[in-house]
Amino acid sequence: MTSRSSATTARPSSEGRAVARTQTLLPGKDGIGTVRRTTLPGGLRIVTETLPSVRSATFGIWAHVGSRDETPALNGATHYLEHLLFKGTAQRSALDISSAIDAVGGEMNAFTAKEYTCYYARVLDTDLPLAIDVVCDMLTGSLILDSDVDAERGVILEEIAMTEDDPGDVVHDLFAQTMFGDTPLGRPVLGTVDTINALSRGQIARFYKKHYDPTHLVVAAAGNVDHATVVRQVRRAFERAGALTRTDAAPIAPRDGRKTIRTAGRVELMGRKTEQAHVVLGMPGLARTDERRWALGVLNTALGGGMSSRLFQEVREKRGLAYSVYSYTSGFADCGLFGVYAGCRPSQIHDVLRICRDELDKVASDGLTDEEIARAVGQLSGSTVLGLEDTGAIMNRIGKSELCWGTQMSVDDMLGRIAAVTPDEVREVARDVLTRRPSLSVIGPLKDKQADRLHQAVS
Repeated sequence: MTSRSSATTARPSSEGRAVARTQTLLPGKDGIGTVRRTTLPGGLRIVTETLPSVRSATFGIWAHVGSRDETPALNGATHYLEHLLFKGTAQRSALDISSAIDAVGGEMNAFTAKEYTCYYARVLDTDLPLAIDVVCDMLTGSLILDSDVDAERGVILEEIAMTEDDPGDVVHDLFAQTMFGDTPLGRPVLGTVDTINALSRGQIARFYKKHYDPTHLVVAAAGNVDHATVVRQVRRAFERAGALTRTDAAPIAPRDGRKTIRTAGRVELMGRKTEQAHVVLGMPGLARTDERRWALGVLNTALGGGMSSRLFQEVREKRGLAYSVYSYTSGFADCGLFGVYAGCRPSQIHDVLRICRDELDKVASDGLTDEEIARAVGQLSGSTVLGLEDTGAIMNRIGKSELCWGTQMSVDDMLGRIAAVTPDEVREVARDVLTRRPSLSVIGPLKDKQADRLHQAVS
């Protein structure tokens, strides 16, 4: 990703030493859409995007920790900790946290992914100081009491049970396991019943202390916000919690590549008494830093990104074999996935797989037509802009960009990269990715003969 920096300032303290470094990463137009970053001496980064025309603001804190940072014994600890940070601090009880945001009509939530965690609140611009104070208090002052660990254990086990009741979700976890095996990327973000039952308060508290240091955090705010005011309020909240005592700490660098075990040609089947069979066929994709990701995005859109896509037309429109069929990509620091999902009657699994494989093979060998590529470029451009129309989405973009890339890219630059994708680039990435040996995951009421055939489907 690209960044355009200007107007770097260092603010001196009363002793004359620099205490903060502020940069304008994207100047915006007439001050609208300006993205700024301030790095505090404790290593905490604060990025904002200013949109004076809206009346809302979204404030979030991103932590440089996800489920891939867990050992087998700690599987699920990141998500467990996400729950516990809402349970109370020395300043607020769990009810105080939720009622403070509810009282101003705001919304607050969090999510855990493989490589990061995010906590956020969306409020009216006039209530931004409250949101900053509450979220910063949660992140810096969680008590992680034994009673809360025990109570939340039951909640998380119910969440796992709820997820298990939705095979359309479970099949994606199964596919990650199929592709990555017993590695951090292959294990479920929620953990398992066994690992959640085994996690202790001490393990979670140590995990919190290790991964929630200010050097591992990025604060992001978007909407009708003033950068200097946000920085001042965030700094005050962190200093009050004693979280900025180090003056020589530098922010942690974006996650770099590491040796990830990737498998190919594997088949994982899970027998379930379901009305539908849920199928994911896929192969290794591209890392999120790979410059070919723009071409892969266009390819993915043309193959399975909408009602006019190849897979939707061939599987659903022409043959009526599935209600839901789509392709998707997932990019991590050092690797990625390209997958095709379909939900169909169990008796139609083999027909659906045959058609999907045929279409992938055709595109790998013959490429997409110029018309398909042009349509995909337009669809991807439009969906990119429409997906960034609210302050929550903008906060996600700038926060994730800072954490994962250490740079910012404007929407215009993103649209320019998509528009610059050529048919040859799409065909080249199709020949590379779609010819990689696929793996397969299926959940449904499978018979022995079907299982045997499915093992042959990826050969």
